[in-house]
This record gives sequence, C-alpha cells and structure tokens, in this order.
Amino acid sequence: MLQPGDKAPAFQGFNQHNQPISLSDYAGKRVILYFYPKDNTPGCTAEACSLNDNLAHFTDKGFIVIGVSPDSVDSHQRFATKFNLGFNLIADTDKAITQAYGAWGEKKNYGKTYMGLLRTTFVIDAQGMIEAVVTKVDTKGHAEQLWKILGV
Repeated sequence: MLQPGDKAPAFQGFNQHNQPISLSDYAGKRVILYFYPKDNTPGCTAEACSLNDNLAHFTDKGFIVIGVSPDSVDSHQRFATKFNLGFNLIADTDKAITQAYGAWGEKKNYGKTYMGLLRTTFVIDAQGMIEAVVTKVDTKGHAEQLWKILGV
C-alpha cells in the first residue's frame, strides 16, 4: 500500500462517458482518488453520494474527485446517472490501477478469506505525491472524514 510521501502511480482509464482519463490530466491540482468495490451497492452508493453532496466544497478548495472500481464503463454510466454524480468514475476492469495503488488484496468476510478491492482513498498533492491515505473509510460521512484529515 502506498504511503504519504510516495509518488502517485500514473494511470489511464476510461470514465463513465468512455473518455480517457489519466492522472497527468490533473497535473498541478490536488486529486481525491477513491477506490470502491462496486456500483449501486449500499456502502459504495453512500460513499459516492457523500462526496458528490459535498463536491462544491472540494472543488472550491481546489480538489478533483475521481472514483475507481472494477465495474465497466456502462455500469459507471448508469451509476453516475442514477445518482447525478458530478465527478469521473474510472472503469478499472483489469484492476491495473487498483493494483498499482495497492488497493487490491486479501479480505475477510463472514469467516471467508478472498482477494478483493480494499476500499481506500488517496489524496494526491499538486506535485503528484501521496498526501494522505484513508483505509478505514466512513462511507456515509466520507466527505467530512476527508475534511478533518485535510483541514479544509
């Protein structure tokens, strides 16, 4: 898992509009890059809506919000439309971005161990360095959680 002070891995993927998105598109800007397991599930929806409901606050402070999950472009398009999400969702179907950020790993649920996406948020500074990492995400209050961490 990446830590604060590490260089953020470059990435490229496609958003919910099937447009290419890369980290270099946001050079000189602060990026909130959050990894979530699946569109239209209760926790993932709560997290996306928390960020979306507070998107103006983040953009006013100079942040770009980007979500990443293994879902398809079509799934992201439906999810973004259903909840009127105002930020990009990247389809990471091959999990290359998720793995580059160390957000893929062993999970335990109901006594079973399996590999899956580890819900994680990375804040990337304007120079492309990891500024903060959130591994214990409060899905319903994720925006407020980030405000406390970032002091904004």
